[in-house]
Amino acid sequence: MKNIRSYYKIVMLAALVTMGQSCKKYLDITPDNVATIDYTFRNRNEAEDYLFTCYSTMQHLNDVVNNPGFVYSSEIVYPNTLNDHYFNEAGFNLIRGLQSNSNVSLNYWDGANGGLAIFQALRRCNIMLENIDKPIDLSASEKKRWIAETKFLKAYYHYYLIRMYGPMLLIKENFPINASAEEVKRKRSSVDEGFEYVVSLLDEAIPDLPPVIDNQATEFGRITKFIALSVKAEILTTAASPLFNGNPDYAGFKDHDGKSLFSATYDAGKWQKAADACKAAITECEAQGLKLYTTPPTVGVGNVSDKLKKVLTLQNDITEKWEQNPELIWAMNYGFTYQNFTIPRMTSAAVGLASTNPGTFAVPIQTADLFYTDKGVPINEDKTWDYTNRNSTQMGDDSSAPLIMSGYETAKAHFNRELRFYADIGFDGGIWFGNGKRDESTAYYVQARGPYALAGPKSISATNITGYWPKKLANYLSVYDNIFTTENYHLPVMRLSGLYLLYAEALNEVQGPTAEVYSYIDKVRARAGLDGVQASWSNYSKNPSKPNSKDGLRAIIHQERRIELCFEAQSGWDLRRWKELQDVLSKPIQGWNIYEGTAVNYYRPQTIIQPVFGIKDYLWPISTNDLIVNNNLTQNPYW
Repeated sequence: MKNIRSYYKIVMLAALVTMGQSCKKYLDITPDNVATIDYTFRNRNEAEDYLFTCYSTMQHLNDVVNNPGFVYSSEIVYPNTLNDHYFNEAGFNLIRGLQSNSNVSLNYWDGANGGLAIFQALRRCNIMLENIDKPIDLSASEKKRWIAETKFLKAYYHYYLIRMYGPMLLIKENFPINASAEEVKRKRSSVDEGFEYVVSLLDEAIPDLPPVIDNQATEFGRITKFIALSVKAEILTTAASPLFNGNPDYAGFKDHDGKSLFSATYDAGKWQKAADACKAAITECEAQGLKLYTTPPTVGVGNVSDKLKKVLTLQNDITEKWEQNPELIWAMNYGFTYQNFTIPRMTSAAVGLASTNPGTFAVPIQTADLFYTDKGVPINEDKTWDYTNRNSTQMGDDSSAPLIMSGYETAKAHFNRELRFYADIGFDGGIWFGNGKRDESTAYYVQARGPYALAGPKSISATNITGYWPKKLANYLSVYDNIFTTENYHLPVMRLSGLYLLYAEALNEVQGPTAEVYSYIDKVRARAGLDGVQASWSNYSKNPSKPNSKDGLRAIIHQERRIELCFEAQSGWDLRRWKELQDVLSKPIQGWNIYEGTAVNYYRPQTIIQPVFGIKDYLWPISTNDLIVNNNLTQNPYW
């Protein structure tokens, strides 16, 4: 009963944070004549409630519409011409060049336009550490764990700010309440100092974190040792990456005292630290029983072919319940709440619910083109695949079943693709297993061409602007018919497959192509039904030697991560740290000609967004008002 009570307090306190309650409101849980801090830490239960407030900001950071890794990757685009107010659309506007230092979107510095003030979360963490000795009934073991959890949270919140803003104010401790106005005007630390501090906090926390969560029903989401080690691996890989490691674009970036905030010197040793951290994380994860998800789902599944079982396995590796998914390293402790934006209308009854379940998370053609052919190489490299005529049409038949509807005309680009393509993307003519039909012979297929098609354009607020849906984000047990019934799941923050590819990336930067690098890429590819990198490129690529050089293998690893982690709020961060986001957003974002009813006219790419992105956009601006309030701050370059 106590654990259930704690679980509901987490949820309620998280909701209060999301609604923007001030720190004073959080602590204002006692009569006015009682010292608030002393009351809050008067016993173990109250102190645990405060620990949950330290966690609560994490939920908002990883809510996808507020996560730059999701909205700023262009993997999914949103119309932004609507006045529907389903959610704050500020993040999706970023690719349209609407960011400014007077109106910062996803402002996690101040807490505005879809962001929360992370500095308030850091203040709460410091309050927790300052008062952890007060509860008289807190056991020594719990105290060590809670301190470790709070240090992890401090590290993660600082890391989130560094990824966004670069050189950061390090909130190592709170100022005393009587500090002067000048004393509280902190200065930005260099990027290297920031990463060093974050890693030092994790190193302090890791020994005292539990190896696993014992009470899975109530404590999923709380930090374990393998979570912390995996986050440390990601942080060190980020620190080693081109955005932060000897970036010439920021060579002259200094504060008002002349201190360099970015090192202009590339440090190859950072990649070795990253590789070591990745290996340590993998070792701990595997020791605790984590492994790639390879078991086909069985709940309600009827007669299904082996090929479709493989597709369902790939789709289910993120939508499976956490306690049944051995691949999940870390996920948030509430469900992914946007499935009504990811599922197309496939029944006539669903059309009547279009205004509330719009299916408007739209996947651009460029994202669909990322996925390999069934030979395991990029579509523009496969010498057996007709890249030139990919936008012409072809009829589905028995050879393309059960992935494409037999007798339905669709784009040639949809044929002979890798299984992750069919698991991740819903397309016109594509089979959509689930939605209440769980037998292969009765499965729905998507009909998207023109306004008279079930999934086609309806009202302004119920139109998928590209003609592709992020199927990966839809649980096969969710149903969109005369009502919308959601089977919830926890969207991963980290999965083991991502950690494997992170290790391959770091190791390639240290050693170049080696058997060990190939092996970790190939683990992920094998689960997707593909041959290894060397065999696939040797047999099918127009560039067979590509995996044999560090540069070539780097490009392969980058594409492999973008495919494997597609729609999981990872690619936006990856493209940023690789300094590849500018290249991705230099091209028009395209979708199909969605108002046309015939296949020949529908499959003509149309530009839907002309993105705006420059060097300055790799870092968030600090708002003009903050620069006025704290004259020790310097604006980020090019803003």
